[in-house]
Amino acid sequence: MTQRTIPWHRLLPRHHRLLLWWALAGIGIALPWLLDGSGLPWLQRSIDSAGCRVVSIHDGDTLRATCSGIEIKVRLHCIDAPEIAQRPWGTESRDHLRRITPRVVSLRIHDTDRYERKVAEVIDPATGEVINLDMVKAGQAAVYRRYCNDPTYRQAETGAKAPGLGIWSVPGDHQRPWDWRKR
Repeated sequence: MTQRTIPWHRLLPRHHRLLLWWALAGIGIALPWLLDGSGLPWLQRSIDSAGCRVVSIHDGDTLRATCSGIEIKVRLHCIDAPEIAQRPWGTESRDHLRRITPRVVSLRIHDTDRYERKVAEVIDPATGEVINLDMVKAGQAAVYRRYCNDPTYRQAETGAKAPGLGIWSVPGDHQRPWDWRKR
């Protein structure tokens, strides 16, 4: 008795082959994301936010830090600082953040934004001061009301506006960086 071979295209009907093709395509697309770990919280390495080393400060509301050997980008929660292109306000805000931020900080992470930055309050572990709030008190950032409903930040902003500190010394777009970015 001779064994007859069946062509591969007859092993699966056409609609099953199409289903198999889509399943393999989906796995191929998802595999890099799954292996990276960014898509699955249980595969991510945990971040110890208690002892993060500040690597760089980009502007008045964004910095990079290394926590547990992982470099992360941090967007300061509740505040919006002028963009660097909004001279001189942007560079003044960035320089102020550089002056008041210690090399090692603690992070109170609230969220992850659409750019994969950790949205966090940055805390000086030596004093317990919240750097985000200090930026508002000094008039170097506005309260980002769209993402912040903490009355402490609003009170700090009112306290900076009254004497005309920082961005509140002269009216303009630097007081509303979110409007400036829309243009």
